[in-house]
Amino acid sequence: MQVDLDAALIASIKEVDTLEDDKLQKKVETWFAAQTELDSSKYSLSDSTIQISKTNKSIQAVATASVDTTFMRIANIDKVNVAVTSSVAGPATSYMNVYLVLDKSASMLLAATTAGQASLRGAASCEFACHTAEKQTYKYKGATYNTVYDLSKAMGIALRADVSVDAVKEVLTMIDSANQSNSHVKVGLYTIGASATEVLSPTYSTSTALKYLATDSMKLNSATSEDATYFDVALSKMAAFVGSAGDGGSASSPLKLVLLLTDGVQSNRSWVINNPKNKWQCTEYSGSICIRYNANYFPDQPKVSPLNSTWCKTMKNNAVTVGVLYTEYLSIPKDWGYNMTVGETIKSSAFKSIWGGTMRSDVSGGTTRRDYIPYALKDCASSEDLFISASDSNEIESGLSSLFQQYLTSVRLTQ
Repeated sequence: MQVDLDAALIASIKEVDTLEDDKLQKKVETWFAAQTELDSSKYSLSDSTIQISKTNKSIQAVATASVDTTFMRIANIDKVNVAVTSSVAGPATSYMNVYLVLDKSASMLLAATTAGQASLRGAASCEFACHTAEKQTYKYKGATYNTVYDLSKAMGIALRADVSVDAVKEVLTMIDSANQSNSHVKVGLYTIGASATEVLSPTYSTSTALKYLATDSMKLNSATSEDATYFDVALSKMAAFVGSAGDGGSASSPLKLVLLLTDGVQSNRSWVINNPKNKWQCTEYSGSICIRYNANYFPDQPKVSPLNSTWCKTMKNNAVTVGVLYTEYLSIPKDWGYNMTVGETIKSSAFKSIWGGTMRSDVSGGTTRRDYIPYALKDCASSEDLFISASDSNEIESGLSSLFQQYLTSVRLTQ
């Protein structure tokens, strides 16, 4: 009966703001009756008390039933009364702050589609649209470009950082729908790289957020990137920005949701390319392209690692809900930097020795660092249903809004 009552309240909470109390009570009773076996001889519903609080967005119900006995009939006890209590609160119309966090690492400048990656590889021998000049120029339709990023823009190739911005726009549209009175949902914009940056503190104005997303100087889109992503520093800073969540009952005590869009790699470009002895001994070729060098000459490469999920704990311990959209770090077999870092095994990384991570017991140490990323990010999220992995532009665009929808339609059984 407890499960039946829980199910009835969960089914009804979504309409706590749209139905009158008597109709909402009737819906609870109808759902409860549909879930239970009231017509059977097992038990019958003798009474129900339903309390509805539109202020706290909650429904509480107490159901009692008379249950037929078997062995107790020997003592002339034919029925016993039982009671269960359930309380449910839905965040959909509670006060809440939504923190949208974009990864600004250079790896987010990967072309967003397979076709785009092939085009960049053909034009620049690299799938990443880096902002850094590599002492060479690139020609396209008679024009010369100094960086792969400028070349990608000329070729009209969408990058993951661009698609990430589109994903945030989708969430802002959903916030408008859920917050038509502009009175209970605030949204803030943040970036993570070497640290975390608050670009826009939580505001009711989604139009302001949209303006910031379209402005290059706000450093939210692909016009800028960072060479380093230090999640240990950035997530600690985010925890300070976000603070502790409330119960959602008032503007001064909002629920708090962090939506993190990232590829999940603790990295610094210098860790990949640092070669103190300037020794470039190729150990593996693909055709005429060197895809792996002697790792002994690259001492910092083990530092490139999946994030340590314990770095997410401060926010979660502060009752903040964390959702993670993993923009999958795609395999790039012709890139020597990929093969020698993210393409190497997790046991060969500094995940444990430097970053303090603890390997999952159900995952082999021979797993590549790339393949371990989703485990780390899933552990970072508040729950597995608040983690989504996305590999292409369509999945990225829809993924963030799916996480937000999952949160909006979720409920908290409070008793």
